[in-house]
Amino acid sequence: MMEMMRGSFADVVELDLITPAIPVFIVLMMLEVYVLHREKQIDDLEDMVEQGRLVAGYELKDTMASLTMGIGSLIVPVVITALLGLGGYVLVWNLTPLDLGSGWLAWTVALIGKDLGYYFFHRASHENRFLWAAHVVHHSSQRYNLSTALRQSWTPLTSWIFYVPLVLLGVNPAILIMSGAINLLYQFWIHTEAIDRMWAPFEYVFNTPSHHRVHHGANPQYIDKNYAGILILWDRWFGTFEPEVEPVRYGLTKNIETYNPLAIATHEYAAIWRDAKADVSWQHRLGRLWHGPGWQPEALERA
Repeated sequence: MMEMMRGSFADVVELDLITPAIPVFIVLMMLEVYVLHREKQIDDLEDMVEQGRLVAGYELKDTMASLTMGIGSLIVPVVITALLGLGGYVLVWNLTPLDLGSGWLAWTVALIGKDLGYYFFHRASHENRFLWAAHVVHHSSQRYNLSTALRQSWTPLTSWIFYVPLVLLGVNPAILIMSGAINLLYQFWIHTEAIDRMWAPFEYVFNTPSHHRVHHGANPQYIDKNYAGILILWDRWFGTFEPEVEPVRYGLTKNIETYNPLAIATHEYAAIWRDAKADVSWQHRLGRLWHGPGWQPEALERA
């Protein structure tokens, strides 16, 4: 059976770019701590550590929670994600008659298509509460630093659907997975306050720390803006771009005030369950899942 397939799990699983990058993540976080410490001219670092706060932008318990979520995101969902995601790609790959090969055309379609698919998946994750329940993990920190980039969901089970069209167009799943890893690696460095505005043409085309700080803001004008992965052009073209103007207040409109990784991973699912139990009809219950996180049934809105 495997000999008849054009792609297999083995082809894809070997293309892990994230795990080898972990030491680089750690070094860059240490560098960020140094830069922020130097810029803020903080003299007594030991006292700050005792207080649970490393430097401006870092807080010890928050950082440990983010790192724990990152480790869990590599371990907890791996089996189900492999079955639904990689398995789905391989299945579609062996059904489509198209094959873009492994040259520049395949990589161009994969990288740009992956980034466009990420924009729509990311936007849907803010506009659909079921998807938000997984994505809210990434927004649950009231800090913004490189460790926040690692605060990832333990239930990323739906994103693969947004990229199936690329496989149908003939993008090899191995190339698609590599493109996804490149997209994710790019997004690591933009989670920082150590970098202000960048060269204007770069800011216009690419996602930058300034653009992504806006995305993590709970300020009213920043909510549900700047969904980009690599290219901020998608937000400019689809009407979701917002420049960084006033200082960003990070976190959620209603923060969860916990560093417990299990609570961080599941709190929105629990909230949906509580709301659904209180609803009086299945229409309202389904509405909780389909609409955005702030949605209320009309009867409750009028109450």
